[in-house]
Amino acid sequence: MGTAIAEALLKAGHTVDGLARSPEKAKQLEARGIHPVLGDLLKPETLAESARSADGIIHTANTNDANAPRADRAATRTMLEALKGSGKPFVYSSGIWVLGSTGKRMADEQTPMNPPALVAHRFGLEREVLAYKDDGVRAIVIRPAAVYGRGGGLLNMLVDSARQSGAARFVGNGENYWPFVDVDDLAQLYVLALEKAAAGSLYIGAHGPSYRMRDLAEAASIGAGANGKVEAWAQEDARKTLGTFADALVLDQQASGEKAKRELGWTPRGRSVLDELKTGSYARRAAAGG
Repeated sequence: MGTAIAEALLKAGHTVDGLARSPEKAKQLEARGIHPVLGDLLKPETLAESARSADGIIHTANTNDANAPRADRAATRTMLEALKGSGKPFVYSSGIWVLGSTGKRMADEQTPMNPPALVAHRFGLEREVLAYKDDGVRAIVIRPAAVYGRGGGLLNMLVDSARQSGAARFVGNGENYWPFVDVDDLAQLYVLALEKAAAGSLYIGAHGPSYRMRDLAEAASIGAGANGKVEAWAQEDARKTLGTFADALVLDQQASGEKAKRELGWTPRGRSVLDELKTGSYARRAAAGG
């Protein structure tokens, strides 16, 4: 997400600063035309000065470990306090998983949250972010659906298992559905939200139909050269290895991104996620062995 959003911001004419945790990461950002800012989510005090000097902030970073809830809360609060009273935009990245399973019901921004344990901390943090609209921050929350494209994201779990074991392995019975959004389409949504969204706005970043997990696994298997072979991994067994992540992977969701299209003029154009798995970036990644 971060790379695609930064590229979209640069294309739209913005100057972009990017958080870097090391000099090596800083050099990588510079090579992309992004000004590096050294800092660490686990040390929120390192974020305050750069947050105050920015014209706006898009927060997509995550430690992706056991520290994630604590780090997310601390970093978010630090940046919001730095913007307090400025009228500047702050775009927070939540996620579609906060809704929990919706079944056949089409979820939108009015649907009550029922998050699994993995993302439960976002239940209150979303509200905390949006409340800063009353403290002089143009606070915005985006809930991306499952992000795909550029050979990245959660779908690589399917691709890698197919490449390594000869069958794409999914958690559960494969009958649950996931909503999706192409990473470059999502990047455009972030740019539009930064530029246009009103304070206190919440948007779901989803486009197109939800897809059944078994169908996604079959497509990943085809793209990885495993001839469509798939393998179910019982949720109880997966939980022993993946912990609460396993419970998130079996969520069954339908979600609409119509509000963003209507209010911001968002026009997603990404190709089908099934096509992307079979013949697109994921197939190319599998063929390259990475």
